[in-house]
Amino acid sequence: MKQIITRIVLAARNLSQWLVAQFAFVSLTLLKLFPADAAINFADRVMRWIGPKTRRHRLMLTNLQRAYPEKNAAEIEAIALASWGHMGRLAAEYVFLDELFDFDPAKPGQGRVEVSGVDLFLELRDNPRPFIVFTGHTANFELLPVAGAAFGLYVTVLFRPPNNPYIAEKVFAFRERRMGKLVPSHAGSSFALARQLEQGGGVGVLVDQKFWKGVDTQFFGNPVKTNPLLGKLARQFECDVYPARCIRLPGNRFRLEIEPKVALPRNERGQLDVAATAQLLNDKVETWVREYPEQWLWYHDRWSIKNEI
Repeated sequence: MKQIITRIVLAARNLSQWLVAQFAFVSLTLLKLFPADAAINFADRVMRWIGPKTRRHRLMLTNLQRAYPEKNAAEIEAIALASWGHMGRLAAEYVFLDELFDFDPAKPGQGRVEVSGVDLFLELRDNPRPFIVFTGHTANFELLPVAGAAFGLYVTVLFRPPNNPYIAEKVFAFRERRMGKLVPSHAGSSFALARQLEQGGGVGVLVDQKFWKGVDTQFFGNPVKTNPLLGKLARQFECDVYPARCIRLPGNRFRLEIEPKVALPRNERGQLDVAATAQLLNDKVETWVREYPEQWLWYHDRWSIKNEI
């Protein structure tokens, strides 16, 4: 009897996930019927309306209050609404990603996308060596590996698949066609990234995700756990590490930035300090978020407070 109940529960959960996935696919397909700007702006307005009605909105407000104790309720609410709009745009931009990324190195400044650090892209491409590029969930972070591929610079990207397996399958196929080799985050992902670095290639990682077994660090003055993977890989392969980010500009435009390599902290023995490196990554992402707070995904439970509210 217990096995039958378990099967029923699993079947119901599977059906629920399938229905959610189909609704998402149909919604995105309908957006494709409209011009990109109209569809993206519409998704922004819809999410500004839906977001505050969800349970995640309370988490978002709590996150913002922790990060900005000096801001009043109206300011916090304004950032939260803008962040929901940003998430709507991010979803809609998936549909139009090929159309949106129109950067032409021969015609800089003439398309939707501008790139800062072109020389670094080309230098990494023309002088192959192991390297790591890190970013955070700012603006449309999916455009960064697309930009690398456009320059002929292919990196192995570590990503966290969506919890819904049907959506995860579609997203993986979509990303793989445009971004090159992908490594889903799981127990063996660190070995896959290490192999890429060992072969003289580059990897890309998001560093602002919650990681239960991470090292103790600070983010916006609050304690968080941070994944030590980047520091461990950089220590093992003595490779350069580059910050990169996407900034959303007015008019559905974007600026992609790759910055010069960072000097990673070392301990008294001259070895790369993994914990201090994790803090350096948090500090860099925090500077980005403080510059454009509405462009970060505040609904993530970065400070592990979901069960407290």
